[in-house]
Amino acid sequence: MSLAQNKTYSMIGLAMKAGKLTSGEFAVEHAVKAGKAMLVIVSETASENTKKKFRDMCTYYEVPLYFFGEKETLGHAMGKEFRASLAVLDEGFAKAIEKCLMNEKGR
Repeated sequence: MSLAQNKTYSMIGLAMKAGKLTSGEFAVEHAVKAGKAMLVIVSETASENTKKKFRDMCTYYEVPLYFFGEKETLGHAMGKEFRASLAVLDEGFAKAIEKCLMNEKGR
């Protein structure tokens, strides 16, 4: 795991502790449709069906979407078992996590 990935997971953990994160398919879908999601992250190991669902939904609702990490690692960053999807509910955290993700993609 690279340093940039560590930073992304750390930011996800901080957002979770601050109560600015929701996870799980139904909660994330609700956050997107309610206009509360500032950023959505779906695990790279999620099913194609899940990826397509969130890709279509995030495109429609104009929410930034990233495919990042494995279900277990994302879940671990949030203090949960495993999570295929999460939504960041705070603009500040969303921008910070997006910056980490952009740094990761730039490698």
